Amino acid sequence: MQETEAEFLKKYDRREYLAPLMTVDAAIFTFHGGKLLVLLTERCEHPEKGKWALPGGFVDEEKDASLEEAIQRKLQEKTGVKAPYIEQLMSVGNNQRDARGWSVTVVYTALVALQSCQSFVDNVSDVRWEMYEEALKMDLAFDHIEIMKAARERLKQKALYSMVPAYALPEEFTLPELQHCLEVLIDKPIQKKSFRRRVEQADLMEEVGLRSADKKGRPSMAYRLKEGVKDFTFIRNLDA
Repeated sequence: MQETEAEFLKKYDRREYLAPLMTVDAAIFTFHGGKLLVLLTERCEHPEKGKWALPGGFVDEEKDASLEEAIQRKLQEKTGVKAPYIEQLMSVGNNQRDARGWSVTVVYTALVALQSCQSFVDNVSDVRWEMYEEALKMDLAFDHIEIMKAARERLKQKALYSMVPAYALPEEFTLPELQHCLEVLIDKPIQKKSFRRRVEQADLMEEVGLRSADKKGRPSMAYRLKEGVKDFTFIRNLDA
């Protein structure tokens, strides 16, 4: 009599087979003080003990029903907040990236507002925000420099055709703040008139009231994002 699938699964022991190490990692960015910042965490265990790295860790079969749950769990442990925007970036796997053995990591890129998690980060000794340009000069653990660069490039492309970069700003922001954030991400200045026409026609933001006057004595209108921003794409890329 042919064995049924239920019978096969009942006696199947996956521990008899070698399996790669399975982790998730995230390049988490924010925008503050006119600079792009990336979140780093200091490794407290071998391998690469003492080095700074992108936050992440092993998938927990008892806690995580999916990869998305795994990375959100790790991010909440490091930032105290759930990332409002997170996207799977790529997978990396080989027998060289981790001294413990054959390793696969599923990489995500995420955006958070610094204000939403700064108090938490300030009270955790092994986590800090670092300017992206400075992080590039660091000897990060594993292959995290290359992962960080790939995530930065993804954000640059996103800035050209979506409003996703706004998730790196506070919940309420002004148009100049959004424009500056986009300019930093694409490494080019943007024409003010075309930028404002673009975002106004998209109708992805709502006014929340005037903000106190800036240095020139002019109050600025503050906005917040509407629902559906994550899935919205412009027909044309941003003209710089």
